[in-house]
Amino acid sequence: MKLSRPAFYALETGGWRDFITLLHPPYTLMHLSFVCLGAALAADIRYDRLIATLLAFFLAVGIAAHFLDELQGRPLHTTLSSSILKLGATLSLSGAAALGVLGAIEVSPLVLAFVAVGIVAVLAYNLELFDGLLHGDLQFALLWGAFPFLTANWVMTESFDAASVLGAAACFTLAMVQRSLSNPVRALRRRVKSVEGRITYNDGATAQLGRVDLIDAPERGLRYLSLGTPLLAGALIALRLLQ
Repeated sequence: MKLSRPAFYALETGGWRDFITLLHPPYTLMHLSFVCLGAALAADIRYDRLIATLLAFFLAVGIAAHFLDELQGRPLHTTLSSSILKLGATLSLSGAAALGVLGAIEVSPLVLAFVAVGIVAVLAYNLELFDGLLHGDLQFALLWGAFPFLTANWVMTESFDAASVLGAAACFTLAMVQRSLSNPVRALRRRVKSVEGRITYNDGATAQLGRVDLIDAPERGLRYLSLGTPLLAGALIALRLLQ
């Protein structure tokens, strides 16, 4: 566990490694899994629509949101210039919006409502607009958990049902778990220099407590969560393919 890095998935700073780090690979994969879950739990699944929705969310969340987030104080310590970050965010968000417009033409004009929510979410959350009104744990779970699920679920059949509500609630909960685990880990990795403490057990035994000890358990939880969610989504997509 290299505590000098701002995240467990962060590569050494510089060059192409900065682009990989900015993708937040485990978390991006997890949020794209919510898209797959939304499609898999729809009454009918359209794989062309699923691929387009996955690409749109990868551009909007995987790239644009993370590039904008890096502009806010360089939390991942990359060396990419602000102009590159702004250009990357603009192009990727524009690409996601273009896919949404195509969806409105091919599927329904109502797709534009999802596009509008997505654009506002990316800009308001990551740039902390409106005095940070949309920047918080609950907002994160709604925008990066429930919203991808609901978008994909609706695009498949252009309607919602009981499975839509339960699935969205499940993805909201998973995103809240991610946030609950990542908040203290981020603080310990990025803002805390050292931790000194001691644990005293009922039998009188003692053990030293340090920064590594506080990071280890929640970070292992994040690793398993970011692996288990895509595996579940993949299993459900595979099941639909075999039907």
